[in-house]
Amino acid sequence: MTHGSKTTGKVFIVGAGPGDPGLLTLKGKACLEQADVVLFDYLANPALLDFSPPESEKIYVGRRGRGTYRSQDEINQLLVNKGREGKCVVRLKGGDPFVFGRGGEEAEVAAEAGLSYEVVPGVTSAVAVPAYAGIPVTHRTLASTVTFVTGHEDPMKAESVLEWPRLATVNGTLVFLMGVNNLPTIVEKLLAEGKEPQTPVALIRWGTYMRQQSLTGTLVDIVGKAKSVNLHPPTVIVIGAVVGLRDRLNWFEHRPLFGKRILVTRPKHQSAAFSRLLEGFGAEPVECATLEIIPPESWKDMDEAIETLSTYQWLVLTSVNGVRAFMERLKFHRRDIRSLSGLRLCCIGPRTAEEADMFGIHADCIPDEYQAEGVIETMKQAGVAGQRVLIPRAEVAREILPQQLRAMGATVDVVTAYRAIPPSVEFGQLKQQLQERAIHFMTFASSSTVRNFCQLFESQEELKQLATHTTIACIGPITAKTVEECGLSVGLIAKENTIPALAEAIVEYVQRDEPVEGMCSV
Repeated sequence: MTHGSKTTGKVFIVGAGPGDPGLLTLKGKACLEQADVVLFDYLANPALLDFSPPESEKIYVGRRGRGTYRSQDEINQLLVNKGREGKCVVRLKGGDPFVFGRGGEEAEVAAEAGLSYEVVPGVTSAVAVPAYAGIPVTHRTLASTVTFVTGHEDPMKAESVLEWPRLATVNGTLVFLMGVNNLPTIVEKLLAEGKEPQTPVALIRWGTYMRQQSLTGTLVDIVGKAKSVNLHPPTVIVIGAVVGLRDRLNWFEHRPLFGKRILVTRPKHQSAAFSRLLEGFGAEPVECATLEIIPPESWKDMDEAIETLSTYQWLVLTSVNGVRAFMERLKFHRRDIRSLSGLRLCCIGPRTAEEADMFGIHADCIPDEYQAEGVIETMKQAGVAGQRVLIPRAEVAREILPQQLRAMGATVDVVTAYRAIPPSVEFGQLKQQLQERAIHFMTFASSSTVRNFCQLFESQEELKQLATHTTIACIGPITAKTVEECGLSVGLIAKENTIPALAEAIVEYVQRDEPVEGMCSV
């Protein structure tokens, strides 16, 4: 893929897919990664902007129903202007740019302006959204054809060009995009032209997102049903016998955490793994990093420890961040794992041990209880009297571990490997979601995340009020204690101090206390 010359620039017209970030194509991702400018639509998932360089210019160009937004002419001119500035421009469009997306018009504009351009197809919502609702648009015994229809024709047309008599006699599947506001007209036209009144219909709003809503009925009753639940765009309309397969094939909305919005407070570089776990269970993660991992103010103590590694008998690693910071500092001094020869390694838990494995060092022991108390018991059994122990860890941490090891007769050196500080976060949207009771769970994986999260609020009273209608889930008892010290109630604690165990605890909680199917299915 070429970037284009810096005198003429290059334009990529990219399909963002229907909403689920995992449905973006690899080529679409590669385009975003090299973008100087991204012009994105209302229906393009904002999460995809994370693939673009931090310094790239992101411009929202709207396209939301009948609301106020940039005209197509303005978007076209913006695309051309940025391209002529010699920039790599990504025009990010929901679904596929050439399926009712006006991508063809934008490609024409780029061509007429003499710009180098490419079109990157996307997964169209016409197929993906029904699939996420358990509806295949074709089926060997039910539908051999599928017809894609715009539900929102150009208002400047003198009259509709849709051939309603032919659409009404289609034996296959009809899929209308952008048509929910015109649903009464669509139904009226099809019935007037002789479409069977009991033909199944499905309406799917925010398809492929964790907040997907699905409504089924027939041509006779679907308008009334849609009105009763106040269904709005973006909604895909599916009409045909294949809708009847939804009861058997509705995989997406039957996942245990479907419809649950869960706050993830881990540091940004550690949020992705937890978010993927939650998404796999059907939840919608809301990431709000309450920690930023930065180097210590001084490396003096760490450097002195590295210079004298041969004098230690034990290395104790109490977090993934500690592993990374220690090994990176070792590398800074042009040393490698050979410097750890003769050292016994104790890792606080399996995830920390896994991170150590990635650097080629293997834990000699992992406690059964994944917290400081477990490390203490394990090292007590190993016997550390008269031995030197090195603990590279966060600047602020519980003192029980070094205190107890010293009480056993060990010489313990605690050195600062990193600092965990509150990052600057955009908090307004999250506060609004809490006010609207739209966050079902708040998760905390360390005491630091709890304390930093609480500092985001103006007062403890405000925090308690906003947290009243959400369940707090903690990775372990120490974190839970910190939550309670902040005046909040803990709803559940993971059985083990691991992220997978925390996700599973939330699933068990929901299945035990809310044995109903997907809350967002109507």
